[in-house]
Amino acid sequence: MGRIGISCLFPASWHFSISPVGCPRILNTNLRQIIVITVLAAAVSLLYFSVVIIRNKYGRLTRDKKFQRYLARVTDIEATDTNNPNVNYGIVVDCGSSGSRIFVYCWPRHNGNPRDLLDIRQMRDKNRKPVVMKIKPGISEFATSPEKVSDYISPLLNFAAEHVPRAKHKETPLYILCTAGMRILPESQQKAILEDLLTDIPVHFDFLFSDSHAEVISGKQEGVYAWIGINFVLGRFEHIEDDDEAVVEVNIPGSESSEAIVRKRTAGILDMGGVSTQIAYEVPKTEEVAKNLLAEFNLGCDVHQTEHVYRVYVATFLGFGGNAARQRYEDRIFTNTIQKNRLLGKQNGLTPDMPFLDPCLPLDIKDEIQQNGQTLYLRGTGDFDLCRETIQPFMNKTNETQTSLNGIYQPPIHFPNSEFYGFSEFYYCTEDVLRMGGDYNAAKFTKAAKDYCATKWSILRERFDRGLYASHADLHRLKYQCFKSAWMFEVFHRGFSFPVNYRNLKTALQVYDKEVQWTLGAILYRTRFLPLRDIQQEAFRASHNHWRGVSFVYNHYLFSGCFLVVLLAILLYLLRLRRIHRRTLRSSSAATLWMEEGLPAQKPAGTL
Repeated sequence: MGRIGISCLFPASWHFSISPVGCPRILNTNLRQIIVITVLAAAVSLLYFSVVIIRNKYGRLTRDKKFQRYLARVTDIEATDTNNPNVNYGIVVDCGSSGSRIFVYCWPRHNGNPRDLLDIRQMRDKNRKPVVMKIKPGISEFATSPEKVSDYISPLLNFAAEHVPRAKHKETPLYILCTAGMRILPESQQKAILEDLLTDIPVHFDFLFSDSHAEVISGKQEGVYAWIGINFVLGRFEHIEDDDEAVVEVNIPGSESSEAIVRKRTAGILDMGGVSTQIAYEVPKTEEVAKNLLAEFNLGCDVHQTEHVYRVYVATFLGFGGNAARQRYEDRIFTNTIQKNRLLGKQNGLTPDMPFLDPCLPLDIKDEIQQNGQTLYLRGTGDFDLCRETIQPFMNKTNETQTSLNGIYQPPIHFPNSEFYGFSEFYYCTEDVLRMGGDYNAAKFTKAAKDYCATKWSILRERFDRGLYASHADLHRLKYQCFKSAWMFEVFHRGFSFPVNYRNLKTALQVYDKEVQWTLGAILYRTRFLPLRDIQQEAFRASHNHWRGVSFVYNHYLFSGCFLVVLLAILLYLLRLRRIHRRTLRSSSAATLWMEEGLPAQKPAGTL
């Protein structure tokens, strides 16, 4: 009867066979062999599952971090836990031309890693609403009465004091930053206003408020803060975690001997307000840019760490905002029309019956321009293409290469690998009426703009009354939507030279359900050194957490290795005992055989 023999690279005594008939022979092996095989199988299984668990744990690490990032965006709209002693606060007052707004920000204790930035977010009250308050008029209205500025701004500070826990006031930095309205004032009036703030605020409030915390910021600073804010919200300052993330190699200024840093690609910004337009984007070290158009800064808390060193081109163009551009346009057509009428003896635009035909107004709408006691009557023709052609000279472009609006130098942009976000008028022009906010498509935008301009004003009013446009769109928006659409298109494509087929522009009001303000960038930049005080306190804890993080890997390898070593020692010991036992049995059997045959037992060799 045949047998199946099974053996492997184990000791010879472990050989066994299976008979086709009857019970397997393995049942006939002694109990010790079965135990040894079982223990060995268990050890191999333990080692395998340890490796699988480790791989799954750390293979999911990136996905877990992604989940935590999205979870942070969700928790960002939750009410701030003011009872948590580890939460810190910061306050920024944006003193604009039409009014002042206060923003209260908060962040948890820094994790102690100098490579990480503070996790700053907007504070939310018990109703989960952002802690923001606005007052009017603008602070520049007190240019002739600076002694009243402290009283003017006190309601904002009282509002913040009510939301920030009292115990945190003395360590909460307060920044009062003034923009466009204050810039146009004489320096003496600016100093008088700031001096009143610096003198009176510390008397009535306990916030951390030093001389450098109140100032008039330049348009360049405002642009940098806006660039920092949007890239922070987008997570572009975080460490690289996925292979599919857009990255870029950056050579840090002043570090010629060091290797290039690989980090996330940042996004550029375009912001068109009522008065000015701004553009900001990161440029390589190899690109030479005039100092007045370049900002180099380190967002990290350690000046010796270059991972968060950025080099950003920033340009601000006064008079190129939507409302200012319309005003320049009206001034031009008023002056030109009056001069032509005088030269030719005509009355064009001087009576309602003979209006000036404006291609930048919707079809058949009536409007007026009043200057120096004279009135120029307008009627819209809704010709989008002619409007674009008419406003092109207002770009003030030159024949020089690499220039933008007003002939200002603009570093080259690698369009296929770039990404830009458009705010304010870039969003309002595409979304409020045309309902095309988000991903920008030039062909679809121009078609929608043409159709809107060519639509009769009576139909547009009817649609407005039916609520077909955005809730915050008013009649002023409807009236000048045609002009502003053409202006935005020309500034973007002709002024900043973006190709018509450019698809990486996103027009937005909010990012991840948050309104991105330059004040966020300001608090990030101005508090960048605060983590230094936490790093020393948390040094031991950070080190401890580091070893806890890696202990899972080493503990499993160490346990598996020790288990196998002990198991091998046990096996070797058992084999040794087995050999000794066999020798004893063999010697006993031989002695018995000699005695049965009547012969004296043999003496072991070497004995006397």
